[in-house]
Amino acid sequence: MCFKVFKNTVLLLVLVVLSCGSKTKNDMSSNNEILKQVQNDTTIQEDKKIIVGANRTEEYLPLLKGKRIGVVANQTSVIFKEGEENISYTHLIDSLLSLKINIKKVFAPEHGFRGTADAGELVKDGKDTNTGLAIYSLHGKHKKPTDALLKDIDIMVFDIQDVGVRFYTYISTLHYVMEACAEQNIPLIILDRPNPNGNYIDGPILEKEHSSFLGMHPIPLVHGMTLGEYAKMINGESWLANGVTCDITIIEIENYTHDSSYSLPLRPSPNLPNDQSIILYPSLGLFEGTDINAGRGTEFQFQRYGSPFLDKNHYQFSYTPIANFGAKYPKHQNEICYGVDLSKVKAERHFTLKYIMDAYNHATDKSKVFNTHNFTAHAGTEKLQKQIEAGLSETEIKASWQDGLNAYKKTRSKYLIYN
Repeated sequence: MCFKVFKNTVLLLVLVVLSCGSKTKNDMSSNNEILKQVQNDTTIQEDKKIIVGANRTEEYLPLLKGKRIGVVANQTSVIFKEGEENISYTHLIDSLLSLKINIKKVFAPEHGFRGTADAGELVKDGKDTNTGLAIYSLHGKHKKPTDALLKDIDIMVFDIQDVGVRFYTYISTLHYVMEACAEQNIPLIILDRPNPNGNYIDGPILEKEHSSFLGMHPIPLVHGMTLGEYAKMINGESWLANGVTCDITIIEIENYTHDSSYSLPLRPSPNLPNDQSIILYPSLGLFEGTDINAGRGTEFQFQRYGSPFLDKNHYQFSYTPIANFGAKYPKHQNEICYGVDLSKVKAERHFTLKYIMDAYNHATDKSKVFNTHNFTAHAGTEKLQKQIEAGLSETEIKASWQDGLNAYKKTRSKYLIYN
């Protein structure tokens, strides 16, 4: 919108110049030069627009023609329409079908194909009512596509919007899809999308003994990679079972760097409704491993935190979680929770422990805060809980991660696609 105003303003100035009655050849030449410069400026501005992999159909449609296709997708798997003032898009599945691509079946990650299931909720197989396609869950009985499901697939396509946090399970789904494809010699096309938290790397490195679907690889809590880059790392670090390697083709994002600011046009999952929640998610996501509510059961998911056992004399803010979209059974449902509202603060694009340390320090019963196994699964280490309980400062805790982070950054650099 801002660009359109800019462009129209400049063109108006050009028209004014042209209409001032200039008669000489030099004046006309000057006007032509100005118009040419405006056109060049317009091209430069348009070139800066981020174009996601799914929109670059000319790069991947030739690879799909005449093949039997499987697609890993959810509600974020869309192709954006050009020239629209408001967000407008078509779902990848609908677009491919309209182009006569032979989609045999769809595989859905956590939250399901339409993105409506609760976090952690098992998703059942089914059929898409819009297209009649069979939908197979990768967050139910199976987290990895079975050999039987892949027997009639020639190529797989993976297109899901990630948010760059280790315990956000789409990267685990990517791992299992790559593994299954590698074992069946099926090529995988990854339609890459920006990482809204891709400008930094932070948090403890996952320890192997604490690996789970919430974290499968020795990476920090905030990994700083797109899914395309991450897939290269999975292959390059031999993380797939038995050292197999997946044949991947990455359809890259245009005009994107890791410093790009990218506002997600669609919820990547039910409880990440806006930019504020996505930026705060790396920090507030640690509450998922505690008995403290992080806004589930409200309209401000991951923009607040609270619990009945946080000190109501210390906190001025309170709220009551209720069952709603994306949270059928939120923590402390129908109970008053005392805590902090972050919905209107200026969220910084970095990871901090100050929120979870604040909650622990002001719990009236500290024994209720940590569900040790679940918190360890989210943190990727037992050390973090112990450090918080011991009263270490955030600076001291973060210092203990630096060797691991430095080693990870060197590894990560080998797989980067974008600056």
